[in-house]
Amino acid sequence: MTSDRKDRLFTEQDRAIADFDFGERTAEVFDDMLDRSIPQYRELQRMIGELAAQFATAGSRVYDLGCSTGITLNSLHRAVDPAAELVGVDYSEAMLDKARANLAELPAGRLRLCAGDLNDGVAIENASVVVLNLTLQFVRPINREGLLRTLVEGLRPGGALILVEKVLGSDALLNRQWIKLYYDMKKRNGYSETEIARKREALENVLIPYRPDENLRMLSRAGLDSVDMFFKWYNFAGFIGVKGGVKG
Repeated sequence: MTSDRKDRLFTEQDRAIADFDFGERTAEVFDDMLDRSIPQYRELQRMIGELAAQFATAGSRVYDLGCSTGITLNSLHRAVDPAAELVGVDYSEAMLDKARANLAELPAGRLRLCAGDLNDGVAIENASVVVLNLTLQFVRPINREGLLRTLVEGLRPGGALILVEKVLGSDALLNRQWIKLYYDMKKRNGYSETEIARKREALENVLIPYRPDENLRMLSRAGLDSVDMFFKWYNFAGFIGVKGGVKG
């Protein structure tokens, strides 16, 4: 399912630092990058599948927006009703190519992969679950609430939106601690000081996080009725919101 290529994208000190992108070089090492850069990533995958299984219904669609190489789609495939269609959307053709290869053994008719930029909006319909796993943080802030409102409109009553994001701390002192402890985790996972610093610079204008309370309020304003945080690890958090009405 996953690539064996190791993430060495930010080891070249003499190479100019450009904004982080999700092109072919990133796609080749993305699975390793997630395992080494995202705290509790495999547990998060299990939790996403577990939560999605509570809301996914037969005959509906389960969306993964920003599906990258298909890891979350595979988690959803294993967890949700087999009569639900899986739909993955990503703007990177290199990531979609990886996802197609990784998910080639899924049953015919189970999966649809589509190209799309969330900054331009995305049309969803008949959705029982929508997942944004470390995706919304890359959407320009001016576009986020409009995107979420569109997603909630496409959710069936009783459907759920699952959001995982890097977050800011509510207190400046503690926020610095969360960042330090996060970088300590990356060092334990084999990243050098140089790689950490160069990736931080590459992400600076691309990944724009919100505080947990800002994410919760944004989900509520988008039209979700029951909203809560289901995961928190220093400066990473998972949220879920449920659309009011009868499931089914």
